Amino acid sequence: MLRIATWNVNSLRVRLDALLPWLAEDGPEVLCLQETKVTDDLFPLDTLTAAGYQAVFTGQKTYNGVAILSRLPITDVLQALPGAPPEDEKRFIAGTIAGVRIINVYVPNGQAVGSPKFHYKLAWLQALQAFLAGTYRAEDSVLICGDFNIAPEARDVYDESKAEGEILCHPEERAAFAALLALGLHDTLRLHHAEGGLYSWWDYRAMAFRRNMGYRIDHILVTAPLAARCTEVTFARDLRKLPKPSDHIPVIAAFREA
Repeated sequence: MLRIATWNVNSLRVRLDALLPWLAEDGPEVLCLQETKVTDDLFPLDTLTAAGYQAVFTGQKTYNGVAILSRLPITDVLQALPGAPPEDEKRFIAGTIAGVRIINVYVPNGQAVGSPKFHYKLAWLQALQAFLAGTYRAEDSVLICGDFNIAPEARDVYDESKAEGEILCHPEERAAFAALLALGLHDTLRLHHAEGGLYSWWDYRAMAFRRNMGYRIDHILVTAPLAARCTEVTFARDLRKLPKPSDHIPVIAAFREA
């Protein structure tokens, strides 16, 4: 069994006290992290190596940053999205693990509909779509995961009447997500769960987690060969209950061996 997880940690060094026990107790074979918020020279590589994980990463101070942790060898690492808008933001890393091309993304938030950051988000997603379309075939074993900052459908939001048309739920963002699926990708959660109320992010305010006022914006998308091998998708909700939690929780997809 190969388990691949995605988690926006909202600062890796702040979250190490939560991450390390989870890795020791029930850690997936592969973990893709976003918002590591640490420059490469300060990345806790030795600590993670001692926990049994290799790591590849690209980061910056205070913002963004992505990493892939793996108990298995990582090859063919790519640390930037070809064709991305010119801002030097660390939002993309890819590597091949156990025959699977794994792409880890931290899609821009977009700040506010119509803002320059919103248009940057759409341009970044367009670059991602173009890269995937020009690089991979439907029969390849490709997994793309991360914090997409998009709730694709009404069932992915606790209150669609409030969220519709706003950031994370705007029709242009949702169209960009649908365009990724149209390349032949499958949303792994929806292979196993049709119901709503399954969220990966809650605001820190207004007791949002306790009241389950959440959004599903962290996703694991796969090509058909991996979709056929996907046995379950789960959420590590208990990590949101710890002191100093990230506002996101890990999403984990399990795959049968090829």
